[in-house]
Amino acid sequence: MLSLSTDRSLPRVPRLTTALPGPRARTVIERDRAVTSPSYTRGYPLVAARGEGCMLEDVDGNVFLDLTAGIAVTATGHAHPQVVQAIQEQAARLLHMSGTDFYYEPMADLAESLAARAPFPVVAGAPRARVFFSNSGAESNEGALKLARYYTGRQQVVAFLGAFHGRTFGAMSLTGSKAVQRKGFGPLVPGISHIPYGTHAALDHLEQRLFATVLPPEEVAAIVVEPIQGEGGYIVPEDGFHARIRQICDRHGILMVVDEVQAGMGRTGRLFAIEHWGVEPDIITLAKGIASGLPLGAILARPHLMSWPPGSHATTFGGNPVACAAANATLVLLEAGLIENAQRMGSLLQAGLAELAVRFARISPPRGKGLMVAVDLLDKNGQPDRELRDHLVDCAFYKGLLLLGCGKAAIRFCPPLVIDADQIRTALDLLRQLAEEVF
Repeated sequence: MLSLSTDRSLPRVPRLTTALPGPRARTVIERDRAVTSPSYTRGYPLVAARGEGCMLEDVDGNVFLDLTAGIAVTATGHAHPQVVQAIQEQAARLLHMSGTDFYYEPMADLAESLAARAPFPVVAGAPRARVFFSNSGAESNEGALKLARYYTGRQQVVAFLGAFHGRTFGAMSLTGSKAVQRKGFGPLVPGISHIPYGTHAALDHLEQRLFATVLPPEEVAAIVVEPIQGEGGYIVPEDGFHARIRQICDRHGILMVVDEVQAGMGRTGRLFAIEHWGVEPDIITLAKGIASGLPLGAILARPHLMSWPPGSHATTFGGNPVACAAANATLVLLEAGLIENAQRMGSLLQAGLAELAVRFARISPPRGKGLMVAVDLLDKNGQPDRELRDHLVDCAFYKGLLLLGCGKAAIRFCPPLVIDADQIRTALDLLRQLAEEVF
C-alpha cells in the first residue's frame, strides 16, 4: 500500500521561534544579494532549509505552512519519502547519460507512462503520443513552437494576453503576462499574435477580424493556450472556450498546443487540466509538478506530428535518469490518491474562501479547479488592488503562511497535493486573521 503523505518530524502548523527574518536568514540574504542576479523576483525574506509535506522550515528553525509548493512544483509535497528513495536509488546507479544519444530504462518507462495517459485519440496499434523530454516549462514550450512550425510548414502563431509560457526567446514571445518580462529584449520571435483569453468574444475577434484582415488562417501553425491561465491570475475560461479553439484548429489545419506546465500533473483534480473540458489537443507541454522538484519538462504530441528528423531538436540534460526516476515515482503517487485529494481539498478550500468573500468585501469569490485556486484583493470600489494583495501576502509570511500572487491582484493557492483538511482549515483561519487586521 502506497503512502500518500510523508513521515513528518516538523509540526503540521506554523511555528515561529525568532523574529523574521532570523539571524541566520539575514546573513544568507546579505550574501545572496551581493552575488546573485537582480532579475530574481524575491518577495518576503524566506530562507528555506528543509521541507516535509506541506511544511517548510527556514534556516533559523521557523516552520511555515506552504501554499506555494515552489510555484506549483512539489506536487507530492516536500521530500516525499518514496520520491526521495527513487532519487537516491537511481543516483547510486547512474546520474547522467544523455538521452539524446543513448538509451536508459527510466526514460523509456516515463515516456510509456505519459504516452499511455495522454488525452489524444486512440489509434489501433500505435501509442497515443510521442514524448520529448526537456529541463523546464520554457524549454517545453520552445520545443512545441518549433515542432508546430516544422510540422505545418507555417510561421504564424496565436497566443493569449495574460499568458505565461517562459522567459527564453520563443517562450517569451508567446508570453503576454507583464511588460517587464519583454522590455529591453527585442526583437522577439516574429509571427506571434496575442488576443484576450478565455472568452468567446476573443475568439469572435480572431475569426471575424484577424483572420479576415491581417492573419490568414492558412498561415497559422498553432494556437497556444493554457487550460487555466496561471501567471495571468488563475483564470478559468468560459464554457466552450477550449472546444471552440479545437473547432477553429480543425477547420483551418492549425495545431492546438496546450500548456499544462502549471495546471497539469494532477493539480486540478485531473492528470491533465484540459480533460475537464473533454478536448483533445495536438500537443501538450509539461514541467513543474512532473518530477516533484527535480528539473524536468516534456512535450507530448500525437505520434504523427513528431516527425522531425534526428538532430533537429535535442537536449543534453532533458530526461536525465534521476529526474525521470523522480517523475515515475511522482506519477505513481498521483494516481494512488493525490489527484483525488487535490479535487477534495480544492473543494474544501474554495468553500472556505467563499465564506471569507462573503464576510470581507475586499476578497473576491474564489475561482479555479482542484488545488489551482485564486481570489482577487479589491479596493473600496471593487477594483483589483495590487498593493493590498502584495501587503497581505507579505503579512501572511510573518504569521507563518507562505502565499504567492499572480495576475493583477490575485492570491494563488497551489499547495502540495498532499495537503489535508486540517491544514486547509489552518490556512483559512490565518487568512481570516489577516483580513481582520489588514482591511
